[in-house]
Amino acid sequence: MSSPKPLACPASLKGVLSARDATAALARGLGDCDRLPLADGGEGTADVVPGLVEAASVIPFDPAHLDPFTSSRPFGELLAGMDAKQLLIGLGGTANMDAGAGMLEVLDALPPATVLCDVRTTLYDAPRLYGPQKGATPAQVAELEARFRADERLRPFAELPGSGAAGGLGAALASLGATLVPGAATVLDLVGFDPAGYDLVVTGEGRVDATTREGKVPFEVARRCVSAGVRCVVFGGIVVEPVPGVETVALSGDPARAAADLEELGARLLDAAR
Repeated sequence: MSSPKPLACPASLKGVLSARDATAALARGLGDCDRLPLADGGEGTADVVPGLVEAASVIPFDPAHLDPFTSSRPFGELLAGMDAKQLLIGLGGTANMDAGAGMLEVLDALPPATVLCDVRTTLYDAPRLYGPQKGATPAQVAELEARFRADERLRPFAELPGSGAAGGLGAALASLGATLVPGAATVLDLVGFDPAGYDLVVTGEGRVDATTREGKVPFEVARRCVSAGVRCVVFGGIVVEPVPGVETVALSGDPARAAADLEELGARLLDAAR
């Protein structure tokens, strides 16, 4: 009797590999495995969940061109130009940190909208947690915090989980009546993720750190695997803080080697299982 197949189900490595490409690289090492590319509402979610509008498609995060004062106006223009009775929106992986101010300059209403948030961070915590990733200096983080707190339109929504997603776009969309939901958990439900029946699940993303616990794919997959009693291995191109309760593996950190790193990781896990 053959042993259960492993499952390769990573998210994207931002700016390096899409979730599908990361899955394919892992599968080359793992051999006979099932594949399920995943996303958390951020970059690449539209590839996993068709019919979703992705904020990162028009205000993408580019580590080579960091500007914490990037405007969310292009996303507002995208939404304003759509003729839809309802919307499914993915937040995360964006360059902006403007609490949706740019978006709200051109958008004052939405049809019923469900918003997949890649993190559960609240509005006022977002500058401190994500401002530095987007190029903000300590002084700029303080300025962004002051701006966020001064926006009276967003104050009633500031404590909602996910209100700080995508540089505060979560709160801005909530102010227009949108419903914020956990991105990774919702995507996993939509694609039918179920670890039962597998002896190994391999997931990961480009950078595993404290923000991974805020509701990103590796954390949600690991949480469900632990509950199901299934072994889970989480990889990160860079690992700053491991995911608690599961094996966390750091890759080389070299973007040019990402695909090869994942293939080698899959092969090591396959060899260890034999």
